[in-house]
Amino acid sequence: MRIDIVTLFPEFFTSPLQTSLLGKAIANQIAEVHLTNPRDFTTDKHHRVDDEPYGGGVGMLMKPDPIFAAVESLPILPKREIIYMTPQGEPMKQEMFKELANYNQLVLICGSYEGVDERVCEHLVTREVSLGDFVLTCGEIPALALINGVVRLRPGTVGKEDSLKFESFEDGLLDYPQYTRPPVFRGWEVPEVLRSGNHKLIAEWRKEQQILRTKERRPDML
Repeated sequence: MRIDIVTLFPEFFTSPLQTSLLGKAIANQIAEVHLTNPRDFTTDKHHRVDDEPYGGGVGMLMKPDPIFAAVESLPILPKREIIYMTPQGEPMKQEMFKELANYNQLVLICGSYEGVDERVCEHLVTREVSLGDFVLTCGEIPALALINGVVRLRPGTVGKEDSLKFESFEDGLLDYPQYTRPPVFRGWEVPEVLRSGNHKLIAEWRKEQQILRTKERRPDML
């Protein structure tokens, strides 16, 4: 999988892309990430990438020409999505990550200032995606979240791939509570059923806990 990030702040990704499972996945070529700065495609001496919005308003907008030029400079793989990170987009969900994990190429456009010229969304972008119902200072943060969520689903990223089958959202429920040693910590005990060795009872307890936890925390999922 090839991931292209169109960003004014490529240095934002330096450490996260070298860290933990995501860093290992990139090092093992499970995914390759390329950074492209729209500023490199400006033609004026000041390398301006933003301007005032027509009709007035507060703040500046990212100009369309550097963004189009940046994206058009990239190679085109057979199955690709051009995604603009915006609060107005489709909220990220596990099902989205599963879908995108099957793509050959993801192009992520990170907005800044007050966003991008609407012609970018109308004539270049194929999908708009949001991290949630809130506003951040830049699109780099949701882009990194999307990369992490997608790449971890690619074969070889997670050591025990069976673990991906037993986590939140995989069966429409939140994950069950989990414990490790010691069995008693500051007087708080691990549930006895988990220490029983009875796999049938453990499976039943975990399913019950998933339903209870989802009902309590995310009833909208039921």
